[in-house]
Amino acid sequence: MATDIRAVDELRKRTGAGLMDCKRALDESGGDMAGAVLALKKKGLAGAEKREDRLALEGSVFSYIHTGGRIGVLLQLNCETDFVAKNELFQTLGRDLCLHIAASNPCYVGVINVPPAETEREMEVARSQAQGRPPQAVGAFIEGKMAKFHAQVCLLSQPFVKDPSQTVEELVRGHIARIGENIRIGRFARFQVGG
Repeated sequence: MATDIRAVDELRKRTGAGLMDCKRALDESGGDMAGAVLALKKKGLAGAEKREDRLALEGSVFSYIHTGGRIGVLLQLNCETDFVAKNELFQTLGRDLCLHIAASNPCYVGVINVPPAETEREMEVARSQAQGRPPQAVGAFIEGKMAKFHAQVCLLSQPFVKDPSQTVEELVRGHIARIGENIRIGRFARFQVGG
């Protein structure tokens, strides 16, 4: 069965993947657009994981002032080359991340950035709440409580405000796959009048 060029073009627009990758994904999914998107996402995420160890020393600083001027955000977003730093997809990601930080008020970039004392304090609270539960359920209960805590305070663990079906980390990985370079959130600061 020959793949329709309009379907390939539509898939390219949706995913940002290359022409031959889109054609191959549509052929493998029997022309099913949703299946092809899923296959490309899986392939893209695998590609993103390969790039995570590469240095990201270029990038941009983004700023956002929320309507009314009461909340502001500064964000350092790094990539591998200055060419990508000027790319519209990278620029859009930076603006979207600033908007997310303004709305969700994370404290840390990722789980690794949470101070050990704060992590231990939350673990202690989860352990005390787990008392009285069946022994086989305690581990899952504590793990669930810690995941919920990280989703509150860690930027990468939070559901993305524009699309809660994905986390910020998944959003960034998707952009790594589409752009073809490593992208890292360097640091951020959120300012709020009266807060």
